[in-house]
Amino acid sequence: MVQAKAGDIVEVHYTGKLDDDVPFESSRGGEPLQFCLGEGRMIEGFEEAVIGMSPGERKTVAIPPEKGFGLYREDLVISVDLKDLPPDLAVVEGMSLEICEDDGKGIQVQVTEIEEGIATLDANHPLAQQTVTFEIELLTISKGAEGETSSAGGST
Repeated sequence: MVQAKAGDIVEVHYTGKLDDDVPFESSRGGEPLQFCLGEGRMIEGFEEAVIGMSPGERKTVAIPPEKGFGLYREDLVISVDLKDLPPDLAVVEGMSLEICEDDGKGIQVQVTEIEEGIATLDANHPLAQQTVTFEIELLTISKGAEGETSSAGGST
């Protein structure tokens, strides 16, 4: 049976859950997720879980922060004077913003606190420091340049 490996394009259905068993994201009921294994588009633990799977196979995997959304880093939390933000921006706690780094690259931050004219911005992923569990079902594997596709029903 065909097994997924680096360089393969795969389609999966997945449901991501936190410790409380409440889903935070799912492809069920929608389009499956398609990505190329080994490109780093997905979190490391998710890709590692898919490698070796065959079409039609399902698995549940717990992914620690180090292979998931990362450990919480204090150096990704900054304080900004509200006067340094655009004047037409109504900043409130809990809102997400995109700020530009020195190299022009945009990064997502969340406003975690506003006190005495200073906004605290956190660039950590909202799921940083958490172990996440994914239920994964591999639907298809496409073999890159060969164009051959394997699915739970066979090759096409």
